[in-house]
Amino acid sequence: MSSSVLVVGLGRFGTAAALEAMALGHEVLAVDNDAATVNRIASGVTHAMELDAGDEAALRSIGAGDFDHAIVAMSSAIETSIFATMALKTLGVRHIVAKAASTLHGAILERVGAERVVYAEQEAGIRVAHFLSAPNVLDYLDVGPRFGIAKVQVPAAYVGKSLGEIDLRGRFGLTPVALRRGKNVTAIPHRDERLGSADELILLGSDDRLDELGG
Repeated sequence: MSSSVLVVGLGRFGTAAALEAMALGHEVLAVDNDAATVNRIASGVTHAMELDAGDEAALRSIGAGDFDHAIVAMSSAIETSIFATMALKTLGVRHIVAKAASTLHGAILERVGAERVVYAEQEAGIRVAHFLSAPNVLDYLDVGPRFGIAKVQVPAAYVGKSLGEIDLRGRFGLTPVALRRGKNVTAIPHRDERLGSADELILLGSDDRLDELGG
């Protein structure tokens, strides 16, 4: 469902979030205090403007309180991100996601109004570590302590075999959540599904077993 999204801070994280929100069909207002940065993204979003996001009056002047969602994306400017999050909450934004530079920064953001805090660098570091330990792992999502979801390129040893023959759950304790074949995705694939060399499996399980399969 389409909604309105305010993106505050247009570094790499904020720019990517703004453009993806547009691609998903949302109305996006992107703001930053640097005119050149605003100009670069202007053609890719609904509206873009130069603004001091730490100024509550400036946020009020653009109707920030009318937005369904806000993404506060400038984690390197810690003080500004805190002020912006607090101002957006005061103005009535329903859902605020904020990027944090540290756990302390994140704790403060939650206290002043962020419903969700994102640790982008930490999450990227976790994914990279899994790529190194298991070359077949294409992407990884941390679910809990030493437990996650991995997108895995089908190992050569399993090409041509069915999921039932491989028995991922019995041998590895891994649950096949989905199978991606080109542009098609099958949720909870059947045990009779035979795997091709270009297929990707989305698996749920403990990190050590995911790494064991992925390697």
